[in-house]
Amino acid sequence: MKHIYAAALTAVFLMSSPALRAQEVEFVAQDAGEIALSEFKWTHRVLVVFADSPLDPSFREQLDLLATRPEALLERDVVVITDTDPAAKSMVRTELRPRGFGLVIVDKDGRVMLRKPDPWNVREITRAIDKTPLRQQEIQNALHGGG
Repeated sequence: MKHIYAAALTAVFLMSSPALRAQEVEFVAQDAGEIALSEFKWTHRVLVVFADSPLDPSFREQLDLLATRPEALLERDVVVITDTDPAAKSMVRTELRPRGFGLVIVDKDGRVMLRKPDPWNVREITRAIDKTPLRQQEIQNALHGGG
């Protein structure tokens, strides 16, 4: 119950922040290319969207869903990486080994926290992130002025 209360207080605090309300956030996804997941350890959560082609309907749907609320992802330090070329064998693809379409979230500690074979909306993604111990600690730190 304490976690729910803390999350609710954080949500109220963030919604009342004029800087966040005034800020227009644009959704940006990076291509996996030469990116290594280790580049983001302890600084960002990584949301990777895999598909065998950029024309995959699930891939397009996932990007559309993410674009609806980029500010919610930004609040949680999420970077979005896409990989639609299995032949390129990117470092991200080699490490996470997807099959077809897939959504993978890697927490700041480098641990894979979620794998889904279907598109998820931002609300589902942020709820999953908000349940993690690292995110709970961030919420507590924000409530107590520590970060």
